[in-house]
Amino acid sequence: MATFRSLIDPLKPRGLGAWLALAFSTLTVVLTLLLVEVVESASTEQVKNSIGHGLGEMAMQTADKLDRGMYERYREVGLMARRRDLVDPGTTQAERRKVLADMQETYWYYEWIGMAGLDGKVLVEARGLLEGANVAQRPWFRDALKGIHVGDVHEAVLLAKLLPAQDGEPRRFVDVAFPYADAQGRPAGVLGVHLSWQWARDVERSIIAPVQMRGKVQALIVSAEGVVLLGPEDLQGKTIDQPSLREARQRRTGYLVEEWPDGRSYLVGYGATRGRGIYPGLGWNVLVRQDIGDAYQPVRRLRERALWSGAALAVLFSVAGVLVARRITRPLGELADSADRLRRGDTTALVPSRDGYDEVRKLSGALNALVNNLVQRRAELQDLNATLERRVEERTRDLERALAAVRASEQRIVAIVDAAQDAFVAVDQRGMIVDWNKAAERMFGWRRHEAVGWPLAELVVPERHRASVGKALHAFRQTGQLGVLGRRLERTVMNRQGAEFTIEMTAGLAGEGEDAFFSVFLHDISERKKIERLKNEFISTVSHELRTPLTSIRASLSMLDEGMAGELAPDVAGLIRIASQSAERLVRMVNDLLDIQKMESGMMEYRRAAQPLLPLAEHALASMQGQAREAGVLLRLDRPQGAEQIRSEVDHDRMVQVLVNLLSNAIKFTPHGKAVTLGLSQLQGRARLTVTDEGPGIPPEFRDRVFERFAQADSADTRPKGGTGLGLSISKAIVDEHGGTIVFETEMGKGTRFVVELPVAAHHPA
Repeated sequence: MATFRSLIDPLKPRGLGAWLALAFSTLTVVLTLLLVEVVESASTEQVKNSIGHGLGEMAMQTADKLDRGMYERYREVGLMARRRDLVDPGTTQAERRKVLADMQETYWYYEWIGMAGLDGKVLVEARGLLEGANVAQRPWFRDALKGIHVGDVHEAVLLAKLLPAQDGEPRRFVDVAFPYADAQGRPAGVLGVHLSWQWARDVERSIIAPVQMRGKVQALIVSAEGVVLLGPEDLQGKTIDQPSLREARQRRTGYLVEEWPDGRSYLVGYGATRGRGIYPGLGWNVLVRQDIGDAYQPVRRLRERALWSGAALAVLFSVAGVLVARRITRPLGELADSADRLRRGDTTALVPSRDGYDEVRKLSGALNALVNNLVQRRAELQDLNATLERRVEERTRDLERALAAVRASEQRIVAIVDAAQDAFVAVDQRGMIVDWNKAAERMFGWRRHEAVGWPLAELVVPERHRASVGKALHAFRQTGQLGVLGRRLERTVMNRQGAEFTIEMTAGLAGEGEDAFFSVFLHDISERKKIERLKNEFISTVSHELRTPLTSIRASLSMLDEGMAGELAPDVAGLIRIASQSAERLVRMVNDLLDIQKMESGMMEYRRAAQPLLPLAEHALASMQGQAREAGVLLRLDRPQGAEQIRSEVDHDRMVQVLVNLLSNAIKFTPHGKAVTLGLSQLQGRARLTVTDEGPGIPPEFRDRVFERFAQADSADTRPKGGTGLGLSISKAIVDEHGGTIVFETEMGKGTRFVVELPVAAHHPA
């Protein structure tokens, strides 16, 4: 590498003049190459479009000329088959042969023209060829009788030995044949013509010959099946499937650049015959191709001229660049010498040469001003050095005072945190403990110096919850979001001895960026939880003790109310009815209290199974008919078409309990004579149950507490309705347990609708 550099370094330009000369030369070469590339690209595209459209036009003209020629022959043979002098029984064979011979002389491409009877025997031919031969099995004879009057190109069969080969190639014909009729209009035979395929080659030459001198252009006529009927010898009779042929089959005209089986690329124009007038056409396709190398020959010549011209310009501009560079750099060299003297200590003003240009004079003036400014700055720097130590001492004292204030503030914060009754823990974004107050020491049993530096999850979080803590911290580092921030949450933790207890936690984010940390305050609520557990146990015990006698009382009062003890006095019957209703309400309240206790303790059992929801809705509706009749309210079921197919995995009894609670509330708040509607539908993969009433609606101040326990709207029109305030809370807990949601929509004076949505279960036909 060092040897290579030693060889290259002497060749590098040393002065500005040499660099400018090199820049002129390089720029000229680069511009020449770019110009050649642009010209070549534009010329290539222009030549391709010009030649391609020309080839496509030739293909279209060739196809049109083929159609015109075949149309003339088709029409001519058809008219010939209707000539009276040919089909008249009184016409002699010699006269018919004379007519056919005249036709053959008129258009010499008719290689064979003759008439055959219905039995296929040739009756007469222009030159007497094949007279007496049977052509009943030839396709042209059979097809003419079927109404097909033109056949595709084929080699001579019966005439192969009678007619000489053309240009060393076997003769090939296109058949045109029409049936002729007798005087009564009945088919009498077939007039057939073998049209020489040499006609198509002459058509090709008439189109291609004018442009053949400018480039090697080849034309191919391809049958509907892809067989080359006319073209280069290496492709004659072969089947091809080129993209250009596929385009031609779509009756399109244009050109493509494509590679052929010989490995060469061609510019190919394509067109298709379409038939003409009464001539239906044979589906021939015409391809006219030219080798890419021949097509782009003018572009290559243009590129060579551009390169030679560019080389000459590069030499010319290099010489001019050297002369211009010397003129530009001479004043700069003189200015550089003056600047070097200035570097050595000479502070005299710089004087540019008389022939220097304006920029040099401006530069010398700027350097002179810089020298004066430098002398002035040197004096100012000396004065600044004299006062620098004094300024450093002042700044040091200011920093010491600020540091003392920061330390005092830190001590106050530490004192406040240590005096707090709640435990305080500071945790960095990795989950490591960075601070730990005295209340935390008392709560967990770990001293501050023991806790700081340890992961919080390993120290105080039970093992079963540690993975979730790690995932939450990882998500925060990725997104900057943490769900526990700013919320009061209950969590289970453990102390140094491994004993678990419940705390209430509040977490916040302090600081910004990578230095941010979590400040966590923890309050021990294990005693409060213990009291709540004792309360729940008390409620459960009292509820169990009350339910048995209440059930007996309700049954006895119900029998009395139904007349089991005979007819009672009206006032006594009224009191019995009131007592029965009150006992019913007490039983429901006890059952609700027991359900709440089971839910809190996790003892509520659910027997879920995939089942249709329509029977469940009908069950709930039937259960509430009695209450609805007493209240004068109409119950309706809104079931759309296909409701029988709506299924969900639910506990039948618990979901009936939800609907009964919602229907009971709706009946209570619906005026006499109005209706309550239970709806069932399916929306976006969710089963939906709705209970809609026509009541007064839920007051705005009560809407946030609808699903809370013992919550009741505190208004004059709702207080007499009764109830424990537990039904909606229980319903929400049951729906949540099923993975569903329960919400409500209300409007004052128009009613309320509760909506329960559940996951849909797959339907398995029996």
